Amino acid sequence: MRVYIDQDLCTGCGACVDLCPEVFDWDDEGLSRVTVDEVPEDLEDCVREAVDSCSGGAIREI
Repeated sequence: MRVYIDQDLCTGCGACVDLCPEVFDWDDEGLSRVTVDEVPEDLEDCVREAVDSCSGGAIREI
């Protein structure tokens, strides 16, 4: 599983960082970023919850 954050849609709410800090972190502009190339299998449920919780709809599975 791979995920992408559309920086134009990210609101910086931090839900993804709170839900799955092993995959998401803050960038220098205060927006979220993905920190892994491939999401480890044991974190896929956590990432799907972050996708569903993203208020801006910025996180997409690719």
